[in-house]
Amino acid sequence: MARKYGFTVAAALVTGFVFAGSAQAQGQFPNKPIRLIVPQAAGSATDTIARLVAAEMSLQLNQNIVVENKPGAAFTIGLDQVAKSAPDGYTIGIGPVGALAISPNMVDRLPYSLEKDFQPIGLISRGHLLLAVSPTSDFKSVKELVDRGKQNPGKLTNASSANGSPGHVGGELFKHMAGIEVVHVPYRGGAAAINDLIAGRVDFMFESLNSISPHAKSGNVRALAVSGDRRSPAFPDLPTVAEAGVKDYSAPTWSGIIGPAGMPRDVLMKLNEALNRAVTTPAFKERFGQIGDEAAGGTPEEFASMMKVELAKWKDVVQRSGAKMQ
Repeated sequence: MARKYGFTVAAALVTGFVFAGSAQAQGQFPNKPIRLIVPQAAGSATDTIARLVAAEMSLQLNQNIVVENKPGAAFTIGLDQVAKSAPDGYTIGIGPVGALAISPNMVDRLPYSLEKDFQPIGLISRGHLLLAVSPTSDFKSVKELVDRGKQNPGKLTNASSANGSPGHVGGELFKHMAGIEVVHVPYRGGAAAINDLIAGRVDFMFESLNSISPHAKSGNVRALAVSGDRRSPAFPDLPTVAEAGVKDYSAPTWSGIIGPAGMPRDVLMKLNEALNRAVTTPAFKERFGQIGDEAAGGTPEEFASMMKVELAKWKDVVQRSGAKMQ
């Protein structure tokens, strides 16, 4: 049977996990709490999204969803637990763009196969990286930043929250498409990088809105543009990087829910339907409106297709940059 990037729900029908007599197949799922594994630390942007969606999905499923943080090894510790869990719907995970499209291109030996070991359930959110500079800098626009980079090759510094982070590869894509040479300065966490940006110790950075938008709104950093294909609802007057002059630049952020491969179709769809209802609730929309991200939703197949496209896109960026996990 044909696969679609290895993520197709049809795989569940040929791997022997659909048992006619199971409680799940009889539509009784869920009858106990569900684990939602977060492959990052508590307090991270991904953790914030996970806890919000878990609360809303719990209401939709009438069952507790317990968030468990399993950080480490470039997301692989947490995602490996998801991949090796029973495909019964009681262990699921959240995967941000860094975990499902960027770091797999930077880690030599993954303990799982993205194509074979996971079942995409649905997209939670779409968002942006914010391109920001110090408020004390001379840069008032993306064009001024790019012009300075062209005039002074290798002199500008681009901070990021970590090697291999969305901000890192978003900066690498920016460097390539703008035609400038930039020195990457990785930090151990977004807070330290933002602090040095505020102090003017680094020239610019790309960082998720979840982390940096409060600093942009307070004026602690100067926002120049957002990284996605359209403007952010939280910063409607701020252009996209593409609008600001780097034609066709696109580096949106996103997060979605995944489970182990082989989940029964009815369990998969019950989780998907709960997710789609959860992201339309006023509480969820309000929170995402505050940080500038947008609620998403959609089918498992749509999420699988997007993951395939994003994985290929960031593979090209990573290979061109030579970036590796340290």
